Amino acid sequence: MEILRAIEQEQIKTDLPEFGAGDTVKVHIRVREGKRERIQIFEGVVLKRQGGGLRETFTVRKISFGVGVEKIFPVHTPSVEKIEVTRKGKVRRAKLNYLRDRVGKAAKVKEAR
Repeated sequence: MEILRAIEQEQIKTDLPEFGAGDTVKVHIRVREGKRERIQIFEGVVLKRQGGGLRETFTVRKISFGVGVEKIFPVHTPSVEKIEVTRKGKVRRAKLNYLRDRVGKAAKVKEAR
């Protein structure tokens, strides 16, 4: 058990910014295409963070060509190059699943000042 904890501690990233539900983030992801590797940016609103430790994940939602797209990223995966927080959102709950049903201005999150 002790060995597993030591291995987990090795994998955990320490250079992450503080972000939570309602924040708009840019997630820089490493994408492999054949032998080549490139960085792709996925920008959207964080719907939720869940789990803890090494298994922690966060869900990001964006609208692409009028269609809602959600991706679930592990926080401590090596394929996530970096996470940039572009806007801090002012929300009153930890899980923003209700945003899935909203369209247009109703789907916006107020900015925290």
